[in-house]
Amino acid sequence: MVESRIILLIRSHGRVNELLDAGLPSRLSRSSVSPMPTLEHNGLVDMFRENPELAPHLLKLLFHLDLPPYATVAVVESSLDQLIPVEFRADLVLDLRDDRGTIVLSIVLELQRDIDRRKSYSWPVYVAVVRAQKECQAVVVVVAPDAEVAAWAAQKIDLGLGLGTLQPLVIGPAIVPEVTDQAEAEKETELAILSAVSHGNGPNGLAVVQAALGALGRFDREHAAVYFQIVYNALRDPMRRALEALIMERQTEGKATFPPFAQQLIERGRLEGIREGKLDGVREGELKGKRDALLRLVARAGISLTADDLARIQACADPATLDRWVDNVLGAKSASDVFS
Repeated sequence: MVESRIILLIRSHGRVNELLDAGLPSRLSRSSVSPMPTLEHNGLVDMFRENPELAPHLLKLLFHLDLPPYATVAVVESSLDQLIPVEFRADLVLDLRDDRGTIVLSIVLELQRDIDRRKSYSWPVYVAVVRAQKECQAVVVVVAPDAEVAAWAAQKIDLGLGLGTLQPLVIGPAIVPEVTDQAEAEKETELAILSAVSHGNGPNGLAVVQAALGALGRFDREHAAVYFQIVYNALRDPMRRALEALIMERQTEGKATFPPFAQQLIERGRLEGIREGKLDGVREGELKGKRDALLRLVARAGISLTADDLARIQACADPATLDRWVDNVLGAKSASDVFS
C-alpha cells in the first residue's frame, strides 16, 4: 500500500494542473516542474491553516515549551494594522483561547524560503501589534526548510541598544527530526512532510522521503498531490533520480497497483511528455492553472472583481504577470492592489 501511494504521486508530480482538473485546490497550484514559491509557500502555510492545532503541537513537541492552558485554536485575521499608515501582513495568525474565550497566546506564523533582512524589523512589529491589540502573549514562529535560512531566522533580534530582544522560534532542519519510521510518519504526517523537505537531500534522505510519501494517504488526493509536489521540489537531482529508480523497481517487481485516475495519467504519458517538452497544450494548461489559482485566491480574500477585471485575467497570457498577481493577493484589499 505504501509503495502504491508513492508510485501514484511520483507519476503525477509533473502535472499539478492536471490534478487541478480533478479537484486540486487552485490556490495551491503551480505550473511547471521547476520549484515555484507560490506552491511551497501557500501549501505549507495552508497546512497550518487547515490544521490550527499543528502550530501549538509543534511548539510543545519540538521546543518543549509549556504553553498556557487553552481550549481552542483559531485562525484569525493576519493583517496587523497599527496607528501609523503602514500595513504589515503575516502569513498566518493563530489565537489560543482558554475555556472562557480569553486569548492566552497568539502565534504569528511566517513561511521563510529566503533570507530577508527586513524581517528583523517587521517581526518585532508583528509581536508588538498583536500584544497591543489583544493584550496577550505573542510569539513569532518561522517555518524555514533551508538550513541557511533557518540559521539566519533563529538569530535574536536586538530591539535597540541591547535593552530588549525578540527570539523567533524556527521550525527548520536543526529542530525538525529525521522521520524515517513509517508508523511515526503516519502519526505525525505534517511533521514527516516538514522532515522530508528539511532532510530529503541528506544521508538518510531516501528513507525520510519514503516515510513522508507513504503517509500521505491520510489526506485526500488533492492535498496529497500538493504535499508530494512540495517534497519533490525540495529534492536535488540525485535524490530525485534515486526516488524514481526505487519506484520503478517496485513497479517492475509487481509490488504496486495504481488507482484509476493515476493509471489514466500514466497511460496518457503526462510525466514523460513534460520531461521531454513534447506535451501538446502544456502552455495553455499552465496558464489556466495560474488563472484558476488567482481567481480562487481573490475570492478567498473577499475581493470583488468587475467584468473587465475577469476579462483581463482570462486574456493574460504572460505566466510571470499571473504569478505577480497571485503574489499580490496576499496583501491586497482591492482589485487595484491585485493588478498593481
